[in-house]
Amino acid sequence: MPRIKHLVALVFFVAPLIVSTNSFAFNMPKEFASLGIKSISHKNSFSEKDNFIKMTNGSDAENIRSAILSQYSNWKGTRYHLGGTTHNGVDCSALMQKIFSASFGQSLPRTTTQQIHNGQQVSKETLKPGDLVFFKTSPGQRHVGVYVGDNKFIHASSSEGVTMSSLANHYWVDHYETARRLKVMG
Repeated sequence: MPRIKHLVALVFFVAPLIVSTNSFAFNMPKEFASLGIKSISHKNSFSEKDNFIKMTNGSDAENIRSAILSQYSNWKGTRYHLGGTTHNGVDCSALMQKIFSASFGQSLPRTTTQQIHNGQQVSKETLKPGDLVFFKTSPGQRHVGVYVGDNKFIHASSSEGVTMSSLANHYWVDHYETARRLKVMG
């Protein structure tokens, strides 16, 4: 059965990418309907020279959110594994590396301690899709996720694996530390 799923994924997702030149289009999974995401289409979205996002349709925030949610659909449910960097198990900082690399061609450092020094600090009230959100989970321990709008963020949870959570959840409210906006966000 897993081979059939892989074959179906190959036929429906990989094959169209191979046949298309440098444009792509996709429909967001139904679970994202509450976020108000529409199907998007990009053409020549990324500059290989400087890895900055060059959006051609719609607002930057919507395009950034759509790109991140597309990656989320690839990682959703992957179990948490401290030090993990693959679909067999991933930790929070590696997930951010994977999402930003695949979505924007942006390299991030490996650990949350390193990632928290990237970009510019932004207030919780001014968060935009693509901002990294950091939490102080215990003395000497940090957690990171990426904000997607509507007070939600994507992260690799030690209890739930890769998931989407609300910043309004009392746990995240109590442990919120800061947010950073990366240069890739314009």
